[in-house]
Amino acid sequence: MSSNDHEQVSIYPFSEERREELLSKAGECVFNWTTKDGWAVGVVHAFVWHDGRAWITCGVHRHRVSALRRDPRCSLVVSGTTVPKGPNGSITMKGRAIIHDDEETRRWFYPALARGPYGRRGGEMTPEAEEAATAFEARLDSPLRIIIEIVPVKWITLDSDKMAKDTIGQLPDEERGPPLDSDARRLPEELKRRGMGSE
Repeated sequence: MSSNDHEQVSIYPFSEERREELLSKAGECVFNWTTKDGWAVGVVHAFVWHDGRAWITCGVHRHRVSALRRDPRCSLVVSGTTVPKGPNGSITMKGRAIIHDDEETRRWFYPALARGPYGRRGGEMTPEAEEAATAFEARLDSPLRIIIEIVPVKWITLDSDKMAKDTIGQLPDEERGPPLDSDARRLPEELKRRGMGSE
């Protein structure tokens, strides 16, 4: 491993299984969209990972709703620090938003959010937790609330456990991913520009 190999983080992607584990257990993310004047904006959001999509909810009057109706491109970021004893690393999902305002979606989503990782706060579904979930579900049930489905378009992931293993020489070659353009092309160009490239 050369002195610059630690800069090549794109070679440590999550496996699909580890990605699914983190998304299923996290319950909280940063959701990002773009305003009409071009600013990127994000908020911390509770979410449900269901059927290969992320689902969030908010009031229909929120700025993010009008922004997503104008441009459905968005992203969602999940950190492994939100999941004790879960996968260590981070996931960024570039996606497109679909806005739902129907009773059928509400019927499955509200219970899933209230009893999922966010609603349980990582704890067990005890009778007390069930009582709290029922109350949370009731608070969610508002005629002004819509549900946003985020359909994945591209994944950007970092498996920090792989990187740690590689640092001490214990990562099998088959667990590395191919370097992305930032590492395969732009990193060598930048090293050369700074006089740090190999001769």
